Amino acid sequence: MRSGGGSSADAGVAFGVDIGGTKVLGIALDAADAVVAEARVATPRSGTPLEGASPTEIGDQGAAVADAVAEVVAQLEAAVGAGSAGAADAPSGTRAVGVGAPGMVDRAGRLRFSPNLPQGQGVDWRVLIGERLPGRKVVIENDANFAVLAEHRIGAATGYRHVVMVTLGTGIGGGIVIDGRVQVGGHGFAGEIGHMVVDPAGPPCPCGRRGCWERFASGGGLGLLAREAALAGALPGVVARSGGDPESVRGEDVTAAALSGDPDARRVVEEVGWWVGFGLANLACVVDPECIVLGGGLVGVGDLLLGPTRRAFAELVEGGPTRPGTVIVPAAFGERAGAVGAALGARAGGLE
Repeated sequence: MRSGGGSSADAGVAFGVDIGGTKVLGIALDAADAVVAEARVATPRSGTPLEGASPTEIGDQGAAVADAVAEVVAQLEAAVGAGSAGAADAPSGTRAVGVGAPGMVDRAGRLRFSPNLPQGQGVDWRVLIGERLPGRKVVIENDANFAVLAEHRIGAATGYRHVVMVTLGTGIGGGIVIDGRVQVGGHGFAGEIGHMVVDPAGPPCPCGRRGCWERFASGGGLGLLAREAALAGALPGVVARSGGDPESVRGEDVTAAALSGDPDARRVVEEVGWWVGFGLANLACVVDPECIVLGGGLVGVGDLLLGPTRRAFAELVEGGPTRPGTVIVPAAFGERAGAVGAALGARAGGLE
């Protein structure tokens, strides 16, 4: 989806912004595809529950997020104008901007549904962000679609034509490349892989259903599994890190303990790795990727997660050892993947 006008700065600096559940992250990408500036602000949160909120309240919540996007763009503009490479390639206020949002973003740029960004649900990003960035070319897409664009074009999946990217953050996002092109589906909602139901009797999900894959295989799922274990009397080291309250255990506490060598924490990470591999094996039956890229904060634990994931995938995928190999690799751009892809999309005018 594209809106706005002005110079596209196709050959120079473009801005990419990734709206996350906790932060709005932006980068400036120069003509050589190098990141030359970065900015971030906290994602605005509203005390007004989205359920039952009036259209005005929903609009106010979305406007606060749009303001945060505009603030990040202003910071990037200042940083590039202050002397970063490529500063002279376009007048201030005309550089193209790509914006990635989590959830079901339709082809017109409206966020139809977003369990992990409820304050933006139902808003028209094309209008709200376009009003705050007049004169610019603005491209708005699902954040994971931008992330897979970055990894496919210039990252870990370069050279592969059939790719799945899975972002393991608060929830799970997904991007799919088939025959070299990012797939968005009939309405723009392709890749919502975190909400495949893997256990109908499983824990409630923010989407309103039960047992979605992201409840077991994301950073949020790691925290959920760890809290259950802590409440049962396990994970004493992790509980100590969280202040002594099992209910306060977060995924970050588990990964920090696992990286420090805590065997109990490592077992929980391994369990999450099994669930990641389980879901990837199911996806492989549908998409048949040559390469699977894992991104998001949870991948920061490295082989503690990737090892169990690869083993589970190999054991569970259809065809097993008779199947041609599928590589499973960490994202090259880490948490920046969505923003880098957004900048690439801004420069090109979309996902093509």
